[in-house]
Amino acid sequence: MTTSDTIVTPTPIRVDLDLVRKYDRAGPRYTSYPTAPHFSEAFSRADWEDHIALNNATDERALSLYFHIPFCDTLCWFCGCTMMVERRRDPIDHYLEALFQEIDLYAERLAPGRKVLQIHFGGGTPTHLSPDQIRAIGTKIHQSFQVAPEAEISVEMDPRGLTEEHLSALSEVGFNRASIGVQDFDPRVQEAINRVHDAELVGQVIDWTRKYNFSSLNLDLIYGLPHQSVDSFRATLDQVLAFEPDRLAVFSYAHVPWVKPHQKLIKEETLPHPSEKLGMLKLVVESLTASGYSYVGMDHFARADDELAVAQRSGTLQRNFQGYSTLAGTDIYAFGMSSISQLPRAYAQHHKTLNEYHSDVAEGRLPLARGLALSEDDAQRRHVIMRLMCDMGLDFAALSTDLGYDFQARYSNELASLDEFEGDGLLTRNGTGFRVTSMGRLFVRNIAMAFDAYLENTNARYSRTV
Repeated sequence: MTTSDTIVTPTPIRVDLDLVRKYDRAGPRYTSYPTAPHFSEAFSRADWEDHIALNNATDERALSLYFHIPFCDTLCWFCGCTMMVERRRDPIDHYLEALFQEIDLYAERLAPGRKVLQIHFGGGTPTHLSPDQIRAIGTKIHQSFQVAPEAEISVEMDPRGLTEEHLSALSEVGFNRASIGVQDFDPRVQEAINRVHDAELVGQVIDWTRKYNFSSLNLDLIYGLPHQSVDSFRATLDQVLAFEPDRLAVFSYAHVPWVKPHQKLIKEETLPHPSEKLGMLKLVVESLTASGYSYVGMDHFARADDELAVAQRSGTLQRNFQGYSTLAGTDIYAFGMSSISQLPRAYAQHHKTLNEYHSDVAEGRLPLARGLALSEDDAQRRHVIMRLMCDMGLDFAALSTDLGYDFQARYSNELASLDEFEGDGLLTRNGTGFRVTSMGRLFVRNIAMAFDAYLENTNARYSRTV
C-alpha cells in the first residue's frame, strides 16, 4: 500500500454508462451500519446512559462533536435536510440556550481528560447564526471540553448573507475548515431551486476563508437539478475548478416530494432526463479525475495531497454520519435536534422536532428519540463494510486479525456473491483479498451491500446507489 507521505497522481476514470445502468438500484449510503432505518424507540434513555458510562470508563478515547443548526434564511426547494426557515433572532437564541444546556448535560457525563479532535457544524445553515452567536457557542464549546490545538473544526456555509465578520468570528473560535454550498452557477437552475447567487459572491467568501487561514476548502455541487444539462453543468465545473478547492462533494439530486413536500415546488417536467443525468455523472467523474482529483468514493473528490486522499492511501480513512473523515478511534457525540451520536456499540438519535428537543433538555434529560445497540455480528459487519467503503478493498489477513477468526471462512457466501462484480471489471481478486478498480469505485455501495445482513428483511427506502 502507498505510504501516506507519497503523492500519487490520480488515475483518470472512464465511466461505462452501460454498467451504471446495470447496477443503479436503491441501497444504503453506509454512513452507519446498521443503517438509520433500523434505529428503534425501544432503545431507551437508560440504554443510552449505560453506553455513555461504558464509553467513558477511560479518558483515552478522543471525541468528535457534531452540532446541528437547523435554521435557514430561505427555503432551497431541493433540500433534503432537517431544517426550518427562521429569520427572527429570538427562536435562534432560544435554541442556542438549549444547546448550551445540552452541552452541560454531556460535559458532566464525560471525563474532562478526553480530547476533542474534531468539531463539525451542519444544518440547516450554521452561518445563519450571527457573528456574536457564533462566538458565543464557540466559546461555550471550548469552556466545556478539552479541544486539542490541532483539532479539525469545520462549518457548512451558504454564501448568501455571509459577511467578513462571520469569517472573523469563526476564526476567533477556532474554525479552520469550510464547506460552501454552490450547487450550480447557471442562473436558470438557481431560479428553479430558489437559491440564487453568483460566482463572484462565492469567490469573495473563498477569499475570506483564505484570509482567515482556513486550511481546507470543500465545495458542494448537485447534479440532476431542474434545467441542468451536460453542457450547462460543464460550465459550472469549469468555474468551480478555477477556485482550486481542496475537496469537492458532488451529489445526485434525489427528487422525493413524498418525503420532502417542499420539493413539489420543483416542476418535474424541468428535471433532466435520466440519460442526461447519467451524462452529468460521467462528466463529473471523468472531468475531476482528469483534473488532479482523487475519487475518494461515493460523491467525494480530493486533491492527491489532501488529507482525505492521503488517509485513503495509508488505510486510515474513516466513514461516519458526516461522510469521510481522517480521524480513527473517535467517538461522536452529537448536539441539537435530529443529530446522531455514534459510539463503538451504539447509535443514538435526537428528536426531530424543536418542541420535543426543547422539552427534554429543559427537564435535564438527554434528548433521545431512538437508537440502536449493536450486536457482535453488527459490530463485525460494520468493520468490514467501513473498511471496504474507505479502503476500496478488503485485506483478508488483516480482517482475520481484527475480528479474531478466519474472515474468508466466515464470509464465504458473501465473497462468492462478488463474482459478477469481478466479471464486470469492478474488482480484482488475489489470494489475500480484493481491490475495487477505479471504475468500481462508482459501485462501492453495491459491493458493500453483499455484507449487509439486514437488506432482505427491510422495507426501508434508500437512494439510488449510482
